[in-house]
Amino acid sequence: MVVRTVPVGDPGDLIARLPDNAPFAWVRHGDGLVGWGEAARVTVPHGPGRFAWARAWLTSIFRAADIHDPVGLPGSGPVAFGSFTFDPDSAGSTLVVPKTVLARRDGRAWLTTIGEDTLDLVTPVRTPGRIRYSDGALTTMEWEHAVATAVKEINSGRLDKVVLARDLIATADRRIDPRALLARLAARYPECYTFSIGGPAGGLVGATPELLVRHTGRAIESLVLAGTSPSGADPAELFGSAKNRYEHACAVASVRDALATLCGTLDVPDDPELLVLPNVQHLASRVTGRLSDGASVLDVVAAMHPTAAVGGTPTATALEVIREREDMDRGGYAGPVGWIDARGDGEWGIALRCAAITGDRARLFAGCGIMGGSDPAGELAEAQAKLRVMRYALEG
Repeated sequence: MVVRTVPVGDPGDLIARLPDNAPFAWVRHGDGLVGWGEAARVTVPHGPGRFAWARAWLTSIFRAADIHDPVGLPGSGPVAFGSFTFDPDSAGSTLVVPKTVLARRDGRAWLTTIGEDTLDLVTPVRTPGRIRYSDGALTTMEWEHAVATAVKEINSGRLDKVVLARDLIATADRRIDPRALLARLAARYPECYTFSIGGPAGGLVGATPELLVRHTGRAIESLVLAGTSPSGADPAELFGSAKNRYEHACAVASVRDALATLCGTLDVPDDPELLVLPNVQHLASRVTGRLSDGASVLDVVAAMHPTAAVGGTPTATALEVIREREDMDRGGYAGPVGWIDARGDGEWGIALRCAAITGDRARLFAGCGIMGGSDPAGELAEAQAKLRVMRYALEG
């Protein structure tokens, strides 16, 4: 395939430039990438070797391309957007190379096209109309029972922490236009990474606060979030909570251990900071490092996923408990989502605060870190607060 990247003037609102045909997006504070059309798409085989398989497939696609890229920045040239399922044994991991990508970074903008130019009309964004909600895999009472059971297993010594998720089904009057959700999320949650991985029948849309890894050259960065309280609550209570501090320490340790094998240098802060979002606030630690070799961003993703922030500690036992207690397949929820270019640079987050869109239906997700001192009613309230992100995106 022939790939051409050219500098362009400031395109303005990137999301507003998207046509209505399975859009792709990765935007924060107005910068990032949006794409449409498909030059290549693949469903990644499930299993423990899926990230290596994905890297090999991308390498073959990019090496065969005739690339003209005078911009030379991360995200220029051919780019693949991707979503991997949380569970390696679940099907549905996808990589797509869009035919057109429009991007802006650090005051520079560019357009990448693959093959012949195509005209994609930007049609008016549709609202979904009235939204009706119904229980997902578990009712609220059943989910609280699952949390209580997990607490007993933690206190018995089976594991230290597990993240339990719940889903909520939304049904709209009309087919859901992902662009409407993207615009609302980007405007209300600019600190988050607003993303869309489109597909013929729908896609995964959300705004995640959690950066799994940013890879630029040999430099990498990860933002670890664990420990949560409602926005407006006294931050001192969050910082002083033994439960939240231990939960955060587990998450930071899992990231540190994963990156230590890949990095020549690694900087892990001693204490977390506070990340405040419109609905909740988190304990946050920004981990930075420098790779010891030429690993691609997918190699780093493979080493890090799943972190304790979305799985638990120890990982293998936490995955067992998740499969036993959630009574659902998470699909792409809490899995890696993001983009990678032909240089191996890219940005990948954890697909939190998101929904799987199919026609007029949306499956919303939220999860909570369960510890030995967790209260089921309190964890349910936290999950409901997190679900409000996507409810706002749907309802406006």
